[in-house]
Amino acid sequence: MSYNMRKVIAALIVVITIAAWIITIFGIGEVNSIKDLLKLGLDIKGGVYVVMEAETDKTGEELSSLMEQTQAVIENRVNQMGLSEPVVTIEGDKRIRVELPGVDNAEEAIESIGRTAQLQFLLADGTIVCDGADIADAGVTQDSEHGGYAISLEFTSDGAKKFEEGTRRAMSGEITSMDPSMPGNVIMIVLDDEVISAPQVSSVIPNGEAVITSSRVGGFDQNEAMQTAALIRGGALPVGLTEVNSGTQTAKIGESAFEQSIVAGAIGLALIFIIMIIFYGIMGIAADVSLLLYVVIDLWIMVAMGSVLTLPGIAGIILSIGMAVDANVIIFSRIKEEIISGKSVRAAVESGSKRAIGTVLDSQITTIIAAIVLYQIGTSTVRGFALTLMIGIVTSIFTAVFVTQIYVKLLAGSRKFGANKYFGVREDGTAKFSIKKEFDFIKYKKFYYLLAAVIIVAGLVVSAVSGMNYGIDFTGGTMIQLDFGEKVEEDAVYDVLKDYGIDDAEVIFASENNSEVIIRSMQALDNVERGELIEKLESEISAAEVLSSELFGPSVGKELRVNAVKAVIIAAACMLVYIIFRFEWKFGVASIVGVAHDVLMVIAFYAIFRVTVNNPFIAGILTVVGYSINDTIVVFDRIRENLGMMKKSDIDGVVNKSVNQTLMRSLMTSVTTLIVMIPLYIMAGSAIREFALPLMIGIIVGCISSVMLCSPLYRDLCVLTSGKKYRGAKAKTAK
Repeated sequence: MSYNMRKVIAALIVVITIAAWIITIFGIGEVNSIKDLLKLGLDIKGGVYVVMEAETDKTGEELSSLMEQTQAVIENRVNQMGLSEPVVTIEGDKRIRVELPGVDNAEEAIESIGRTAQLQFLLADGTIVCDGADIADAGVTQDSEHGGYAISLEFTSDGAKKFEEGTRRAMSGEITSMDPSMPGNVIMIVLDDEVISAPQVSSVIPNGEAVITSSRVGGFDQNEAMQTAALIRGGALPVGLTEVNSGTQTAKIGESAFEQSIVAGAIGLALIFIIMIIFYGIMGIAADVSLLLYVVIDLWIMVAMGSVLTLPGIAGIILSIGMAVDANVIIFSRIKEEIISGKSVRAAVESGSKRAIGTVLDSQITTIIAAIVLYQIGTSTVRGFALTLMIGIVTSIFTAVFVTQIYVKLLAGSRKFGANKYFGVREDGTAKFSIKKEFDFIKYKKFYYLLAAVIIVAGLVVSAVSGMNYGIDFTGGTMIQLDFGEKVEEDAVYDVLKDYGIDDAEVIFASENNSEVIIRSMQALDNVERGELIEKLESEISAAEVLSSELFGPSVGKELRVNAVKAVIIAAACMLVYIIFRFEWKFGVASIVGVAHDVLMVIAFYAIFRVTVNNPFIAGILTVVGYSINDTIVVFDRIRENLGMMKKSDIDGVVNKSVNQTLMRSLMTSVTTLIVMIPLYIMAGSAIREFALPLMIGIIVGCISSVMLCSPLYRDLCVLTSGKKYRGAKAKTAK
């Protein structure tokens, strides 16, 4: 590409980036701002969700077909509720997740969508006229006679014949009603053994079309008519469903957390901009332009895909911003090394960029593997995190490999800026920011092996003796958050809970004036029971706004634990195969030991400090797996390169040299990723904080393991397989 062409493309990228940000924030013409176009999850805009488990022993294709049929029936029901963008998805093998944005009454919504018995039309004496399969449609129409609304019915051809016969019998006067209070000319509509409507037949209906009206003045109100019509139209579910996880969330909490997360993300992004300029000079400015474009592309891809943005998803976006810097740092570090080795700036940019591409791809692909496994195995919330992370990684590769290099090569060819000082190198050929001391990591490897073993064993002992501090989403239980609007006495809350029969509850005040109360209990209370408890609290204390209410069934927690182990094993196995394919088996074994180390160190931290282990912990662990191996791959790539170049050096010298060469890069990427997570942890709500904590711990231990564990372990494997027991065993060139 010619120099003038690069100028044109660089200018075009700046114009596109500025225009994209203006449209993203403010919108233009018929194009709305990103805030209006992004689909927000229930944890942000409020609503009701429920996860129901099918009561069936079916497996394989039979189970899959049953769940798809159940999903279709529930979708039919919720679509008739007039809600904005309801979501019905199959979760796992035999669960259905239903999300109803904008709904306040969880009990009523769950009762409506979960009804399972056969819909039947019965005569007053209990004789079956027809069932749900005979209904073609049910809707709402105007009631011209009584005012208000009426329910219209349309039967199939077979159903029309059955209904005609039923209405003829109802009009015959020969029916003896089972209920003395009910006339003999009614046709009862029964769902879940409950009469949802019992209209009287005024004439024989031969054409398969009927209208149900209310005898009261004003007829049915619109909501009443719509709900009844939806139940009739939805018909029967093909399998019984048990509520295993449900919750209600108001927009008050979600919107606040959303706004705080945006501010935290902006602060983190600004800090990265400053750091990149300080450490990499004019290359840092190029990276900052690339990052600005990266963020806006990331957001608009989500809009184009119709992705739902959740609070964990925001954490994924912000984390991917920190990881996007990683690709730039790898490229910049390599360019600086090439300049220091004596090459001109232009030659260093060309050769450094080419050498860095393979490392960038290898390091990011391993993280994508972890994100894919996370998406396949995780729950709905975790999937949002995984999806945004995957989109971010792919976008970051594009912006770092293409966009950043456009500017770097343009600057390298410039007379004014194509000098060492603008690329982080002094005129004497030394790096402006570097670690001058050469550390002997092999010499102290046994010390770290011992230290890591002590910490991991301590964590395992604590977890075995005291158990992990599992949250209610692992153990099963109930969480209710209430805002009483005034100061609440802790003892008063405990007294009400005790009277209701809850002795294991934990009461936490979530506001400075003690008006917001979070109640957690190991007892799994369904929607009805939670409603009763809230009413009792209000009657004994004062009226309250329900900010959030959730149920976690015991089976959900068990499955989460199983999935966590399964996900780590699958991700590690996939990454092992990839590393062996790209490197060799010794690199693969050393990296997987590093993964195990990182996972066990995070678990030890949670066990020793009694940090709550919950659903976001799984996402955190898997991201740690992907991210830590990302760092390890960069070091291993340099070892592989040096094995071919330093043929006269022993393996200890090669490993030490490689780790020292990549040490600054390892520290920089860890620091930049931590920097975007810290504001998020401090400022955002608990939902995001639960994702951020394991990530922050994992970033730290992942950086340490890449340097202090994986590389020395690779050296040990080389010594063992060479058949030489001494430190100076000669290295074999890697394949």
